[in-house]
Parts: sequence; C-alpha cells; structure tokens
Amino acid sequence: MIRKILLFAAFSGFMAVGLGAIAAHGLKASLTPALLSAFQTGVQYQMYHALALLGIAALLYKDHLPWLTRAAICFMVGTLLFSGSLYALALGGPHWLGPITPVGGVAFLCGWLCLGVAAWQVTTR
Repeated sequence: MIRKILLFAAFSGFMAVGLGAIAAHGLKASLTPALLSAFQTGVQYQMYHALALLGIAALLYKDHLPWLTRAAICFMVGTLLFSGSLYALALGGPHWLGPITPVGGVAFLCGWLCLGVAAWQVTTR
C-alpha cells in the first residue's frame, strides 16, 4: 500500500504544479475570477493532501497502522472528488458535479480524523 500512496502523492503533486501553472498562465484570460478562484482552490487542496500523503507513507514505512491507511484512502478519494470536481466545474463541466465537491471535502475531513485516531494509537518508545 505504501507504493500506491507514494505514487498517488507523486502524481498528485505533479498535477497540482502543472494545473497551477496552467491556471496562472493559460486560464487567467479565459475564466471569470470566481471560476479561476475555484480552480486554484482545487490546486491548493490537491497539493496540501499530496504532501500529507507523503507524510503518511513515511509513517507507514515505520509502523503499519490501519488508521493511517484509512487516512490515506480518504485523502486520495477527497482529492479526486473535491479537486477533480472543482477543475471540471471551472472548465465548464456539468452542474451536477457541484454536489460532489462537498463530498470530497467530507472525505478530507474523515482523513484528518483517521490520522488523529492513528496518532492516538501510536505508542511512544
């Protein structure tokens, strides 16, 4: 599972940088300020959670805690739903994607809760 988390984190970080550059240089002229802001929010949250996934992978390498794996899964699902729906909506995707964004946000929240549970279970040496 560590390899999958690391691969997702690497790809997600790569995409966040690329999409951020596209937004800053290519979409600025074609999107309204509100849509550009939504797109940039997707980029920011994607990068935050790519970095969090790197931390989780490092922790999993040391000690396999099931709650860490659950946190990683929630962060990955959150990235796909939250950031993905914001990108699609900003680029003219169907409006039915709007309700998917908060589901991704809830997945992020669940991931942070799972990380907290994992922290609670860590034993100090």
